[in-house]
Amino acid sequence: MFIQTQPLSDEDRMQFFPGRQVLPNGSVLFDDAEKGKEKSPLAARLFDIPGVQAIEFGEDVITVTKLSAAEKGPMWIQLKPMVLAAIMDHYMTGMPVLNGPISEVGENSYSDEDQAIVDAVRELVEERVRPQLLDDGGDLGFKAYDPTTGLITLEMDSSGLSTPAFGTQIKIENTIKHFVPEISRVKFDRMVQETEVEDGDRPGLRTPEAEAIRILLETRINPAIAAHGGYIDLIDIQEDVAYVEMAGGCQGCGMADATLKQGVEVEIKKAVPSIGQVLDVTDHAGGTNPYYTGY
Repeated sequence: MFIQTQPLSDEDRMQFFPGRQVLPNGSVLFDDAEKGKEKSPLAARLFDIPGVQAIEFGEDVITVTKLSAAEKGPMWIQLKPMVLAAIMDHYMTGMPVLNGPISEVGENSYSDEDQAIVDAVRELVEERVRPQLLDDGGDLGFKAYDPTTGLITLEMDSSGLSTPAFGTQIKIENTIKHFVPEISRVKFDRMVQETEVEDGDRPGLRTPEAEAIRILLETRINPAIAAHGGYIDLIDIQEDVAYVEMAGGCQGCGMADATLKQGVEVEIKKAVPSIGQVLDVTDHAGGTNPYYTGY
């Protein structure tokens, strides 16, 4: 399991994409911890994390709202590893996200009238706009709707477009505003790319050992080095060797090797006995690292 994250314009909100279905359709918002814990096993895990204020479930996304700095809320560098661990732990149990049908469990994020607008935009995107964009090398998907301003946010992948992205976005916005007049403006966010590798590319990342190492990194190791601005990520597992990358403050640090050998490697071997060696593939000196050839 590999979870993608996406910061939002509101710095107190962040989206988590588990790469699995969250809800079969619609969305559910929990802004009350007690109700959330009663109605959802996943929400219960997330609300147990200090600083989590609200949780919204979508079809493939979990949006977490934390207490603001003014409310003495935690920073994301502290909160994010705990949220990732809670999501991983939930999916490993096999428990449902909700304790019943959506209609009986939580409050939908949209009123019936607003949901009709969202459905109209989704249908327009899927049936008219997205097919043409795919033919041109791009992609498009619905992300959010703000009923108070009439703003629709779409995720767009324009990396492969044969035409200028700006001109394409204007055409898309004009099309949506023409067919759904309730929309006042269309915002385009970068589409979250699926980074989980395909089978045969880096199959080591799909093993139970890889998942155990990720949980260890996110729940114990990364929070410990976060104070120094560092972050460690698992790159691959090949046979009994785990390859990691040291980012942030760890990249280029003179103590990186000691941190790896005396701390990280010891912890990984203890948690996953089948791992015999942990190698750092970070380009600390800015030179070429042969491991990345072909990636």
